[in-house]
Amino acid sequence: MVVGEFTQEVDLLIIGGGPGGYVAGVYAGDHGIKTALIEKAEVPGGVCLREGCIPSKTLLHVAKVIDEAHEAAAWGVTFGKPQTDVAKLRDWKNGVIKKLAGGVKTLLASRKVDYITGIAEFEDSKTVRIEGGEVARVKFKHCIIATGSVAKLLPEKIMPRELCWDAADALKMQEIPKRLLVIGGGYIGLELGQVYATLGSEVTVLEALDSLLMGADADLTRPLLNKLKKQFKAILTGAALKSAKKSGSAVAITFSQGGQEQTLEFDRVLVSVGRRPNTDNLGLENTKVAVNDRGFITVDPQRRTTDKRIFAIGDVAGEPMLAHKASREGKVAVEAILGKPTVFDPACIPAVVYTDPEVAWCGVTEAEAKAKGLDVKITKYPWSASGRAVAMGRTDGLTKLIFDKSSQRLLGVGLVGAHAGDLIAEGALAIEMAAVAEDIGTTIHPHPATSETLMEAAEAMFGSAGHVGH
Repeated sequence: MVVGEFTQEVDLLIIGGGPGGYVAGVYAGDHGIKTALIEKAEVPGGVCLREGCIPSKTLLHVAKVIDEAHEAAAWGVTFGKPQTDVAKLRDWKNGVIKKLAGGVKTLLASRKVDYITGIAEFEDSKTVRIEGGEVARVKFKHCIIATGSVAKLLPEKIMPRELCWDAADALKMQEIPKRLLVIGGGYIGLELGQVYATLGSEVTVLEALDSLLMGADADLTRPLLNKLKKQFKAILTGAALKSAKKSGSAVAITFSQGGQEQTLEFDRVLVSVGRRPNTDNLGLENTKVAVNDRGFITVDPQRRTTDKRIFAIGDVAGEPMLAHKASREGKVAVEAILGKPTVFDPACIPAVVYTDPEVAWCGVTEAEAKAKGLDVKITKYPWSASGRAVAMGRTDGLTKLIFDKSSQRLLGVGLVGAHAGDLIAEGALAIEMAAVAEDIGTTIHPHPATSETLMEAAEAMFGSAGHVGH
């Protein structure tokens, strides 16, 4: 074989090896579909595994251990001041990534999914050309685009790229800057800001909007913001970035807030202002695939594009840009290729902010219910009334349920507190199964556990939450 001249033929080609792509590959392999997966990296996993979900949660876990060690003094247990070995911490994080990526590659190999390293570009609606690999072209009967998203950057004239980090840069953990500015008050910026603050950085957050974590209800974000105000040096909302320039070894940032302009210096600047769909250099113009005005590929409920051979899943196919959404879409696309009567129509998709405390929600939020004019009843259960939360010293939590007033059907769930990201799964299942308040309230929950707060909040629908005073 001459390198670069080989053409491979498959039933299904998947472009992208993230949580959408590799799950689709494994699922297709399980159903006997001859499948190949093209990924630019040597190992699968995508942004989520290599420079997103997994490394950030690894570092957040370390930060939480440090924070708990500090809090333990109030319980009579005192530790010495933590000493951070950045190189060892980086090796631990990289080891987690390597282990999980190797596991994904094994899953694909065990299903006989061909893993091709390279960059794909469509030549037409049934062929892609590959750069950087031994296979020059792949002909397919069906294709799933799972190329994910890339970090948005600020205009070069305002924030030169060489002066800032994106999330991937921050997760490399090359250093712990003394003064770190986080531009953007979304979940990625706050998670990474909390990591660096716990490791010793003076963290300032700069957000153009009037509040952080837009999309989450204010009563859920309040306990987190109270903690961040103690951990961060400053949280500047309603602040517009004007310019950034080199100032010796630092970066001078000029911004306006409340009509006043000021300049501050930082050792590092992390830009976290969202992500955009990754269709760069994909050659979609050589197909019939349509893209909307926001750059997302247009898909139907089966994730089929306007080119009947080609499907799109995950971040590239629309919001919310979440790994678990992509994984489910991958299975739906494969089922559609198999001819099954399937659609992607979830009753809810949970969202989690993995800070400490964690914030999680699914279904309709209180703000959305109000905006839509829904007739709802909202019940809340404070974690100060949870025996388990009190025992853990984590009474800052809150559980909120949103019910349709007439049918008592659960429409939305919101949580803030320790491990809220794990607890939200029960809420998602309840919404998906069209549970009513009685279903949740009469389900026996373990005691003592913070999951009881869901049961108690449901019982409050009938005025009978036993552990809250009237």
